[in-house]
Amino acid sequence: MGAPEGPVHEALAALELVDHHCHGVAAGDLDGPGFESLLTEGDRWPGLSPFDTPAGVAVRRHCAPVLDLPRHAPPEDYVARRAELGAREVTRRFLSAARTGVFCVDTGYAPLPLTPPAALARAGGGTAHEVVRLEGVGEAVAARGVDAGAYADAFRAAALEAVRRPGVVGVKSVAAYRTGFDLDPARPSDAEVTRAARTWLARGGRLDDPVLVRHLLWTAVDLGLPLQLHTGFGDADLRLHRADPSLLTDWLHATGGAVPVLLLHCWPYQRRAAYLAAVFEHVYLDVGLTLHHVGPARARAVLEEALEITPFRKLLYSSDAYGVAEFYHLGALAFRRGLGDLLQDRVDADELHLSDALRLARWAGADNARRVYRLPSGH
Repeated sequence: MGAPEGPVHEALAALELVDHHCHGVAAGDLDGPGFESLLTEGDRWPGLSPFDTPAGVAVRRHCAPVLDLPRHAPPEDYVARRAELGAREVTRRFLSAARTGVFCVDTGYAPLPLTPPAALARAGGGTAHEVVRLEGVGEAVAARGVDAGAYADAFRAAALEAVRRPGVVGVKSVAAYRTGFDLDPARPSDAEVTRAARTWLARGGRLDDPVLVRHLLWTAVDLGLPLQLHTGFGDADLRLHRADPSLLTDWLHATGGAVPVLLLHCWPYQRRAAYLAAVFEHVYLDVGLTLHHVGPARARAVLEEALEITPFRKLLYSSDAYGVAEFYHLGALAFRRGLGDLLQDRVDADELHLSDALRLARWAGADNARRVYRLPSGH
């Protein structure tokens, strides 16, 4: 099957994307097990290869040619070619192929050494900005040592200092992992925060106290920057039913639209996220992580459900690439092909004018993110 054709596909192919949520890639070379471990959000099971997943199959089909391998190259050939080229060249090839002009990088998750935002920008020939993960800010405050009664003010001050760094354009929370979204939507009092902080600081560990997570979310509102929230699909650390974005409804009412709220990934709740985007002026969504896991073959289906009722100014592109540069290329390819297919078919069926389709493609791929994060205009 050849490349999709049509004016919408051509416009998306030429468009430099704004990737509003992504991560660094492994800074060093990966061996076979190390590479395979980054192909999946799940645990490794003896005798089962992550190459035998939709994402693994998509890598062999769509990423192998970027490394000068035939389509569907065997896994062992793929890993060997990666090692032969080296991490820097592999990253350069895939980020160049992605044609991404702007990277908004979540720097708060780094269990292995990752490329910093500036290195991603150089490899991709674009520009990079930072998104501050607020749970990391709270844990750093605790690690430095703080009295429970001073925690609320210390966290606010540290968060404000973090977002004032050059290049920061937004903040993020992984409350979906830590507590889920079935939280009391009200802003906690300082006395409640002090009591919760006393317990958490005494036991240590991740910031996962429900009161402190609520305090974090409300502090994010006070900061005034766009707030990214992981929702839906992720690794085994979360409880999927508690990562349903519709559980945020009362909190979204309570915030009163003070800051843009960006729902990340969303699968399998993309329709519920679409509802929130349709009824709350300040809610936006992407289906980022989902796209490289379903691959180009199913990207259209996911995007079509996300766009059933979502206002067209509310859909953003993200790859949520992490660890392996392949996911930058796969995410961009899946987004361009999926969105191009569904918009082109609507044009062909006279359900959408071509000029509107081209405008909507440009909005979703770049302009919506530029507007929400107040990024400079593209070329």
